[in-house]
Amino acid sequence: MQPSSKILSLIVLVLMGTELTQVLPANPEESWQVYSSAQDSEGRCVCTVVAPQQSMCSRDARTKQLRQLLEKVQNMTQSIQVLDQRTQRDLQYVEKMEVQLRGLETKFRQVEENHKQNTAKQYKAIKAKMEELRPLIPVLEEYKADAKLVLQFKEEVQNLTSVLSELQEEMGAYDYEELHTRVSNLEERLRACMQKLACGKLTGISDPVTIKTSGSRFGSWMTDPAAPEGDTRVWYMDGYHNNRFVREYKSMADFMTTDNFTSHRLPHPWSGTGQVVYNGSIYFNKFQSHVIIKFDFKTSTISKSRQLDNAGYNNMYHYAWGGHSDIDLMVDEGGLWAVYATNQNAGNIVISKLNPSTLQIIKSWTTNHPKRSAGEAFMICGTLYVTNGYSGGTKVYYAYSTNSSTYEYIDIAFQNKYSHISMLDYNPRDRALYAWNNGHQVLYNVTLFHVISSQEL
Repeated sequence: MQPSSKILSLIVLVLMGTELTQVLPANPEESWQVYSSAQDSEGRCVCTVVAPQQSMCSRDARTKQLRQLLEKVQNMTQSIQVLDQRTQRDLQYVEKMEVQLRGLETKFRQVEENHKQNTAKQYKAIKAKMEELRPLIPVLEEYKADAKLVLQFKEEVQNLTSVLSELQEEMGAYDYEELHTRVSNLEERLRACMQKLACGKLTGISDPVTIKTSGSRFGSWMTDPAAPEGDTRVWYMDGYHNNRFVREYKSMADFMTTDNFTSHRLPHPWSGTGQVVYNGSIYFNKFQSHVIIKFDFKTSTISKSRQLDNAGYNNMYHYAWGGHSDIDLMVDEGGLWAVYATNQNAGNIVISKLNPSTLQIIKSWTTNHPKRSAGEAFMICGTLYVTNGYSGGTKVYYAYSTNSSTYEYIDIAFQNKYSHISMLDYNPRDRALYAWNNGHQVLYNVTLFHVISSQEL
């Protein structure tokens, strides 16, 4: 990417509140490549944009001046570091000199009081003290050199100020307006681009961020991806069976720092850890059944329940870790999903798109991946991603796309920090993975890859 692209990206960062990272495009003259990843602790979208290559500013004299200016600042920084190290070292010498001088002062007092006694011995001791002080003389010379260095810094700062003034005058009002117009145009195109980035292909998973340590070895926690803006409530469910109490925390901050919560009692205990909160309701698998229940938190009533026909349950086709994890409910950018296995599909994974209001199956896809061999799974943009295990070394290694009805084997690193994953779910609003890892509530950011042709922008 040429310098002009770097400068524009920096300005777009300020205008959009979006972090842009420079990488090299595979074919920069034909398309824009975009990586997006919710890696911001405050929930802001982080987007990496690789723009088509441009060279109109590569010979710009102002770009060269800015580069020289940056080099000057770097040189000054290095010099300041050297000065700081030298000052700290010399300070030790000064402290030592202070001790020596105090000792010398004491000797002189003794000589003054007892000048007739042991005069030769006293003067010999004084001479020894003077010999100890002699090495400190070069230190004073170094301080003089440091003073000259400080003067050089002042001169360089004055020169930098002059250079900046010249650059400011050279750019002029017209050039600034022209640059602002170009940046505004690019901002509009990037906003249009972001609207097309609702989905992409998973290319990376960040290191885990531990939000809290609580509960038993198994459980689930989540936020509502369809909640209104400002609603950051956290929902918490400890265990995988014989429990029907859901905790509601007012915010992620409350969840992290307090034990203040509201408790909701479900009409039936849940099975597994595949629950999901979506648009104000919790969807869960009723214990020891293949019944899916939609429970409305606002009215505290069951708004819908339906059998998931032919789905295995009661530890028939669980994930590799067990725990009655036969039916896993998920939400992605496309809506509500159920992942399970059936006898008809030989115990392999079945993916069903559900109507969130009626719980009816809209469409199903059969895969060739055994459900019992899957560590955990999650949906992103209509693609099911499966991990190769739940304990020890773990990675995402299988992906089935419902958009193309095809699968592929992949290799995406996944850090299993606490060695036992019993819940892994994607939140499309946060663009993050929520995990329950051996009594720890953990978040992972994800990176999605998109290719958008220039004609689309």
